[in-house]
Order: sequence, then C-alpha cells, then structure tokens
Amino acid sequence: MKEFHGKVAVITGAASGLGREFANVAAGLGMKLVLADVQAKALEHAADELLRGGAEVLAMVCDVSKGAHVQELADSAIARFGAVHLVFNNAGVGSGGLVWENSEQDWEWVLGVNLWGVIHGVRVFTRVMLECAQKHPGFEGHIVNTASMAGLLTAPALGVYNVSKHAVVALTETLYHDLRLVDAPIGASVLCPYFVPTAIAHSHRNRPAELHSQEGVTASQMAAQALTEKAVGSGKVSAGDVARLTFEGIREGRFYLYSHPQALGAAAERFEAIVKGGAPADPYAATPQVRDMLKAGVRRSH
Repeated sequence: MKEFHGKVAVITGAASGLGREFANVAAGLGMKLVLADVQAKALEHAADELLRGGAEVLAMVCDVSKGAHVQELADSAIARFGAVHLVFNNAGVGSGGLVWENSEQDWEWVLGVNLWGVIHGVRVFTRVMLECAQKHPGFEGHIVNTASMAGLLTAPALGVYNVSKHAVVALTETLYHDLRLVDAPIGASVLCPYFVPTAIAHSHRNRPAELHSQEGVTASQMAAQALTEKAVGSGKVSAGDVARLTFEGIREGRFYLYSHPQALGAAAERFEAIVKGGAPADPYAATPQVRDMLKAGVRRSH
C-alpha cells in the first residue's frame, strides 16, 4: 500500500500510545479515521483534537475482546466512509508475574484484548477489505497487527503477555501466507516494538471489574510491574517514532517492523537454541542487571 490520501484507516487502542500516534500520522497523510478504544473520555479528546486539525473522524467506544463490538466497528466504518483500506489491530494490555501465579482472570483479560482483539480484527476486517477489493478496482489494503518483542522472546515473569504476543506473531504470519494464497491486494505486517514510552504499564486502569483477580498481588507481580514501568518509562524511541517507521514499513511492503532492531540479537540466540535443541536462551544475557533486579524482587517471597 503506497497511497494514503483519502483512504480510510481503522485504529484500535486509538486514544493513547501507539494508536494515538498512528492516528496523528494517518491524519497528516490525509486519511479518514475510524478510532476505537475502551477509554471513552480519552477517545473523545483524541477525536476532538484530530477534528480541529481538519481530519474526518468516526470515534467509537469498542471492547476488542468482544467480536460483536468489532463487527459493529466495521459496519459503522463502511456506513460512514464506504471502504476500509488500512487496519491497525493495536489495542493491548500488559500483565506480569511468575506464570503459575497469574489468575484465571489475568489470562482472560490479557488474552481477551491482546489475542482475541487481533483475532476479531483479522476475522472481521479481512472480509470487509476483500469485499472492498471486489467493488473498487485498484484497491490496495494493509493490516498491521501490534505484537511486541515479547512475541519473539520469552522474558521471565511476563508469561501471560509473552503468550499473547507470540500468538499475534503466528497469526499475522499465517494471515500473510493466506492472503497470498488468494492473491488478495492486501498486505500484512506485524509490529514488534520493544520498550516504548506509553501507558501500557498502567493498562490495569482499563481492566473490567468482572475480570479483576480475586487473588492477592504477589511479589513477582510487583517486581514485574516495577521493571516494566522503569523500562517503558526510560525508552528513548517514542510512540511517534514507531508510528512513523510503521507507515514507512507499510509503504515499502515490509512484514516485520521493529522499533529496536538491536534487540534482535536476543531473538537470534533464542532461535539458535531452538535449532540446536538446547535450553531456552536467556533474553537478559546482554543486560544481566535487569535479570538481577527482577530476581531480587521475585525472591522477596520465595
């Protein structure tokens, strides 16, 4: 997809972080925007700012973990703008702690947003875009699924998050192959950011009441939270930087998009261990101080 002006972009998790920056870049390119988020006030604020800047905007409160909400989002986008060209399945939340200490509610919440949100986005919007391609000669589309470097690595005390993001990488790779099987004029990319200053470390603020864990917060969960806050907060690559490089990747037709390509060394070590049949590689081998900080926090109760 090389032309953006006048095209329609759908962005989930659009009220803050990467989603908000995707909207900024898309608006600057003259795209029409369909913005979705569970944060009603923040979404309204983002939409108002973009409208004042001259963008055409449809904003909808949407819980991506619910297929009916995503279908309603797609139906509304078509009703308002007549087509969908670019989809960012971007909404995401974070949770940490030793994997056996995560509650059933932790798993339901994180997988509901991070994985089922992307599943619903792919399932619903790919069909919509294929229909658009049949109706509009020369149609070009693209789907970007936000995963993480946690989709390529297996950092300790981030098991729920790792599982969700590995699944997004696998889903997006399969989507890419499936689109090629049917010669669809739709590209696909998986975005794997590393530590980027966003509000994901505080995503529990949007956790539904029915999915709050009934179990107490453990030392490992507190340690993982502290590490995430420090790592994310100290990130030098901004959400705006990631949004710009993502659009560059879309224009160039690249599949894997990275905010921190230097982190791929750890991914290479992981795959080398897989090929050799060895033990999982230490994702913190190059930054032992991070591992030591996490270990110290975890051991407070073990």
